[in-house]
Amino acid sequence: MLHPVTPWTATVQADIVNAELLHETALFGYQLQIYNAGDSLWLAVQWPKSGRMAFRLAFGMNSNFYKVQVKKRENDLLIEAWTRLGHYTVRLCFPEADSALFRYTTSFTAAFSLLIPFWPRDIVPLTYDGRVENTSGIIHSHQQGARSGHIFFSMTRPETGSVFYFQNLSAMSAYCETSQTSLSETVGGSWPEIGFEFPVNREKPIPEGIEFIISDALVLLDEKIMKEESQMTSAFLNHLSVIYNHIEKPEPFYQDWLGIAEKVLGQLHLNKGCWTMANSSPFLNAYVCDYKTPAEIMVQLAVKLPLHEYLAWSESSHPMYDDLDMGLEDFYDERVKSIVRWHPALVDQLDKSEEQKREMVMDSWYLHHPLLNLARLALRGDKIAEKLFLDSVDYAVKTARHFDYNWPVFYKMTTYEVIKAETQPGEGGEKDVPGSYAHVMLMAYKLTDEKRFLNEALRALKSLEGLGFDIFYQANNTAFTAGALAELYLETNNEKFLKLSYSCIAGLFKNMQLWSCGYGYGKHFPSFFSVFPLDDAPYTAAYEEFEVYAALHHYMEVTQNIDILPALKVLIPEFIKYASARLAYYYPPLLPQDMIAQEIKTGEVQKELWVPLEDIHDGWEKSGEVGQEVYGAGLAFGVVPRQYFRLKDLNAIGFINYPALKFRFVKKKITFIVAGSPKFRALMKVSGLSKTAVSKIKVEVKKNSKYTEIKAVNGNEFEFSGDAAVRISW
Repeated sequence: MLHPVTPWTATVQADIVNAELLHETALFGYQLQIYNAGDSLWLAVQWPKSGRMAFRLAFGMNSNFYKVQVKKRENDLLIEAWTRLGHYTVRLCFPEADSALFRYTTSFTAAFSLLIPFWPRDIVPLTYDGRVENTSGIIHSHQQGARSGHIFFSMTRPETGSVFYFQNLSAMSAYCETSQTSLSETVGGSWPEIGFEFPVNREKPIPEGIEFIISDALVLLDEKIMKEESQMTSAFLNHLSVIYNHIEKPEPFYQDWLGIAEKVLGQLHLNKGCWTMANSSPFLNAYVCDYKTPAEIMVQLAVKLPLHEYLAWSESSHPMYDDLDMGLEDFYDERVKSIVRWHPALVDQLDKSEEQKREMVMDSWYLHHPLLNLARLALRGDKIAEKLFLDSVDYAVKTARHFDYNWPVFYKMTTYEVIKAETQPGEGGEKDVPGSYAHVMLMAYKLTDEKRFLNEALRALKSLEGLGFDIFYQANNTAFTAGALAELYLETNNEKFLKLSYSCIAGLFKNMQLWSCGYGYGKHFPSFFSVFPLDDAPYTAAYEEFEVYAALHHYMEVTQNIDILPALKVLIPEFIKYASARLAYYYPPLLPQDMIAQEIKTGEVQKELWVPLEDIHDGWEKSGEVGQEVYGAGLAFGVVPRQYFRLKDLNAIGFINYPALKFRFVKKKITFIVAGSPKFRALMKVSGLSKTAVSKIKVEVKKNSKYTEIKAVNGNEFEFSGDAAVRISW
């Protein structure tokens, strides 16, 4: 089968054969050769056994490179090149001692102001005796929207190996700011034209004499061809963790979540736009001032659960919790003997504008999500939640069996009529719902000790096998599924469940943004390590991000004594570190007015109200157009108990920006474990200490079975590695 190609790819192989060889070197058995092929500088890679791949280091546009200099330095190669259009600098380095990883960073300085209307992709497979069109490959994953600029693929004809390619998109922010272009959808392509397509500027020219980085690619070579889904998703995580060691990261910062939580609690309770009444009970709206949509059970529980966690942590009470309790039982419907989505007294308000906005129509994931939160509240001692959960769980079992553990998107609760079978034609239903259901069953097993629920979980999980990245449908549900799978591994000792959890987490990290958007409105929102709610979502979303954060915390707790994939000990704690600062920027008081949309889809946005915007977009688009989501307001309540701890004797508060586990509080002493990798550092901040307490407090880290005191790095701040055992005494 011949793949169609453009002229810029069709001639590459011949161009390289006839090109000037500038330099060659070796890397872990791979042979690397640099060529000047006229309008492009190429790095051709020869695999140890067979196969070749070419990486375009620089593109001369409508001009040839008439002068190229290669300088071998101590740690890299510096290539300087000139065309009639300007000057290029390429730095080629080999940053990993243990992996076949190379990095090329290319800068361009225009000789005069110019537009760039076209740019070819920078990876082309090569053959020895055929044409580029006659090669074949499998693209396992690639950038979608504004997610990480990566492509992971295997070359299968000729049988060569795999490549994990990662563009450090942060480096191109200056160019995008000047040219008003976006880095969304820039890494991908169709075989054999793949890789990075530099964002073209057809309207706003770049100025002369200013150097812009136009590529910063990290390329990890692998001799294996990924054939099994579990092998491929684990390799994705392993490769990403290697790359993560070398990309530039923003400096993590401290966010005052204690102060934010108090602001949210006060405003959320009293703001009339956040509430509606039904049957003489108050219910939270889904969005601020959205009175048209009936009250939903998910919205109530999305705030009630983290509020319960926060009040338990702070050892306090608040009347808003009682308000959320008042009408919760109204959502139970005797006709189906289950909780339902919409408040039964308000279903006449449904406008039928969407499939689910009809009485008794259920979105498959939506049944399980409130059941999970009810179960969590039940396990924390909430009797109303426990009754609602146990009264509803058999309906969930009946539904699962009816659909044979492969749920449609929408169905009618009373008749099981399928309203919408597939997310897209030919793609099936919501693939992670079997995992959410299994999680519900696991919670039921914990509450009742009835083995039938555990058996239901095991039956459902068969639907996840072999899906790989495709398990991912909705980020928060997929993340909680990963934790449930890890718990089932502990319950059954079946390695299959642990590997399935890796596939869930690979789906999450494939849908993250591991770069900082430094252009347009993106300068005002810290986007590094954000996660998108769906694999085709055009924006990141507050509530789904918070739940992914909470679920990955849980995953680290569950797997604390399991020998999990080392990559997860790098990626998950680092995600949590950035989330613990970044998530606060969904609250509009922290954002400039001009980045908030004027036309709002649902309700209205009140700039000074501490209720988060639902949506943050690419740097050139305004945010908050979906609305100000009340159900996401509880994220501050959920962050506090996960990142803060109390030193009651000293009337002080500790904060750690990594997942901290196994807290033990004894007289004048606290010990805990920090999850993570020793390659990265966690920060602890202790506030509220008196001058006397500052002199008394001692922070120690365990090394070789012995605690060693560490000193503050900045007043009341302490640093230790990601796998530390810590003791605080006074």
